[in-house]
Amino acid sequence: MKWTDSREIAIALADRYPDVDPKSVRFTDLRGWVMGLEGFSDAPDRSGEKILEAIQMAWIEEAD
Repeated sequence: MKWTDSREIAIALADRYPDVDPKSVRFTDLRGWVMGLEGFSDAPDRSGEKILEAIQMAWIEEAD
């Protein structure tokens, strides 16, 4: 997975953190959680606010 795979990342986060409300997650935590996902293999410095927002929005959609 790469930073741009927001839907795939969102699904993995929803599976790994089923009791977490994605609306309450800070971007600093989200970034760390994404980098800790199995199969994630992108450079840490390639993430930014827009990418994290896209991941968070996809996760919110998954949770609903």
